[in-house]
Amino acid sequence: MSDPRAAIVGVHNTPQARRLEGTTSRKLISEAALGALDDAGLALADVDGVIGDIDTSSLIYDLRLGPAWQGGRFGVSAVPEAVSAVEAGEADVVLIVAAAAGTYNDRASTAPWTRPENEFVAPFGLFTAAEFALIARRHMIEYGTKPEQLATVAATIRNNGHHNPDAVYFGRGPFKPEDILASRMVADPFHLLDCAMTSEGGCALVVASADRIPDVATRPVYVLGASADYFGPAYRHPPSWDLAGRRGDHVNGQVGARAAERAFRRAGLSRRDVDVLELYDPFSFEIIRQLEAFGFCNPGEGGPFVEDGHIAITGSHPVTTDGGTMSFSHAGASPQMLQRVIRGVQQLRGQAGQLQVPGARVALCSGGGAGALFTSVVLLGTEA
Repeated sequence: MSDPRAAIVGVHNTPQARRLEGTTSRKLISEAALGALDDAGLALADVDGVIGDIDTSSLIYDLRLGPAWQGGRFGVSAVPEAVSAVEAGEADVVLIVAAAAGTYNDRASTAPWTRPENEFVAPFGLFTAAEFALIARRHMIEYGTKPEQLATVAATIRNNGHHNPDAVYFGRGPFKPEDILASRMVADPFHLLDCAMTSEGGCALVVASADRIPDVATRPVYVLGASADYFGPAYRHPPSWDLAGRRGDHVNGQVGARAAERAFRRAGLSRRDVDVLELYDPFSFEIIRQLEAFGFCNPGEGGPFVEDGHIAITGSHPVTTDGGTMSFSHAGASPQMLQRVIRGVQQLRGQAGQLQVPGARVALCSGGGAGALFTSVVLLGTEA
């Protein structure tokens, strides 16, 4: 965006763990909100806009933030919504916050947000892993993508989490592709370690207007371009690779291609300008699919691309550098997607520790995937 009037000025993660005893989602929301505002050098009294994954109206009431603008998007898409609100003059400081604790108690089953209960899904066991597996298997049939290439993705991201002291699975590795393939099968072609784990935790971001940027305590990070693609309601219909709209220009297997093209056009950037890719990683194949859809390699080339080491922290296209949902955290339906933007901000600020990508100035962050029938894309930069 030329001459932007808003920037991300604060981020915060609460502790993340498989289980956080003695806390609730609301407590984590408060902790995350205060942490992000403290990072920005702002206070609750400065906030006049809110986006939350838990009843935003109640959050405005609980924190006594009214009158305030209220957003409705979640995950990655909440960030450009907040920027748009600020640039339209609807708010000056927008708090985006998400958290989950105590919502996943039946540990013998898959997480509740991965098994929607409706008559077209539940009877067939079409939980999230199975839906994403349908897309992965089609790609393997179409292009010859190998299980070893999926395992390379999972091992790479899990090893990032192994080295991240803030990750739930810190110190659990290192992992090799052979370790991924040796884990039990969950939904062919996904083994257990190809899949996201589950956890608890909270996170928040603060978006502020240009007028407030001189007041903040941190280096602002700008949203340079953003867009989203949707093919329908998530987790309600069996996903089809070939599902297409009336124009027929893109199918669900490439969901996000249109969004990425628009985001890059808006930013005036090319793929070569991107230093780090904070991609949403619900399952290993989704990284391969996104690399192709977003234009970092051609259709069918994603498997060899990851196998050649391009997505490693020292590679040409470092991916999901905190460990993602496979290793860092996977708390509920919204927080894990918001994490992609938080990590992008940390990389551009130079705050990623031993997982820092040297000289990172542009980050691409994503959420969703073909199994969910939607993908969101956000481009972040250190300069307006």
